[in-house]
Amino acid sequence: MPDGWTVRLDPGVRRRDGGTALLGGSPLRLLRLRPRATELLRDDRLLVTDPATAALAGRLLDTGVAHPDLGALPDPGTAVTVVVPVRDRTAGVARLLAALRADPGTAGVPVLVVDDGSADAGGLAAVATASDARVLRSDVSRGPAAARNTGLRAADTPLVAFLDSDCVPRPGWLPVLRRHLADPRLAVVAPRVVALGTPTGRLAAYETAVSALDMGAAAASVRPLTAVSYVPSAALLVRRDALGDGFDESMRVAEDVDLVWRLHAAGWRVRYEPAAEVAHEHPTTVTSWLRRRAFYGTGAALLAQRHGAAVAPVVVSPWSVAALGLAVSGRPAGRLGAAGVLAVATARLARRLTPPGARPPVALAGGLVLRGTATAGRTLTRAALRHHWPLAVAAAVLSPRARAGLAVAAVADGLAAWWPHRRTVGLAPFVAARRAEDLAYGAGLWTGAVRARSPRALLPASPPPL
Repeated sequence: MPDGWTVRLDPGVRRRDGGTALLGGSPLRLLRLRPRATELLRDDRLLVTDPATAALAGRLLDTGVAHPDLGALPDPGTAVTVVVPVRDRTAGVARLLAALRADPGTAGVPVLVVDDGSADAGGLAAVATASDARVLRSDVSRGPAAARNTGLRAADTPLVAFLDSDCVPRPGWLPVLRRHLADPRLAVVAPRVVALGTPTGRLAAYETAVSALDMGAAAASVRPLTAVSYVPSAALLVRRDALGDGFDESMRVAEDVDLVWRLHAAGWRVRYEPAAEVAHEHPTTVTSWLRRRAFYGTGAALLAQRHGAAVAPVVVSPWSVAALGLAVSGRPAGRLGAAGVLAVATARLARRLTPPGARPPVALAGGLVLRGTATAGRTLTRAALRHHWPLAVAAAVLSPRARAGLAVAAVADGLAAWWPHRRTVGLAPFVAARRAEDLAYGAGLWTGAVRARSPRALLPASPPPL
């Protein structure tokens, strides 16, 4: 971290033990601070002034406990090339280039339009030339990963911004993202991808609310098995030298997830910054939308081959699974057993959280165990409806009790997901779209696993210790 870099604690972080411990991050963890670190973070803000404060800032960022304080960071002004991979979207490219020209932050920035075998090559070239963009043409389609790599290799600036042709960046997006690149270990930073225009129709309203490309309103460190485990390649700002050979060109789907996870494994940082926004033209027909969701699902098997448990659809503690299984058994002995499991888990966690010479924080440990068990319940319900629905349906066919449970879960999950968006989307259309999306994604997930002849993309994993 360079001198002058500033980080602030995430608003969700809780201080414990007189401010000497921080509870937060993703996955949730407890960080104990040395006296000097406690003093430096007295106002929840840390200014980097030397190697020790730089190391502390890096630790806080990597655990998701803190985020860069963008208001205190200048735009370094590092040169950027915009790369636009495209196939048969001439109108979209024209719209994107017009937005880049109109934004003072990107006016005059070099643009490379990579034509991945478009049918109307002349029309695309004319649109690009009219906006002073350079065209790199491939006579046959080689896929989005290869198109992005072509632009990456042709760029000669330290930074490269990838923007898909169905995107329109909001004014001021680039300087916000570029501030992050003052961190020499940061390889990629991604903006928030929001809907383009006012939604018209039920599908558009649903996608505007919960698009798979929208990673939410909270800034995050991007790492496997965290709240934001990847960022979509629809819009990225990257450090060119960090990407090496770039995207895996053998992957026609999930190549962005693979890139992020490879960079993380190599020691680079990746961040998500919702203060910068890029609008995206979401699918307009149900058929194309469901086909795209199923296509996304097939990528999990490819990721499992390369990254193992990082792609696990279910990450839950065995303690939580045991407690939930006993609790839903319907027998008094089962409920009593669940209470016993939770009590043992609480005692074990309290011992791990106890600072030297202090009393075990039983209340804290018990609250965390209950919180984790509730999260596990939601995770398992979600998996039954999305990732493992073929198994859930098979169980429902054979068991009236499973059938009733699946019906209740489908309604409860839809209602819980709809509630934050109740003012913009109707309940019935939202739940119907969520169920259809889950069925499509799950079908793609199982199709990919069958093609790969491996169940790895379907297997659960255990979370890391607190």
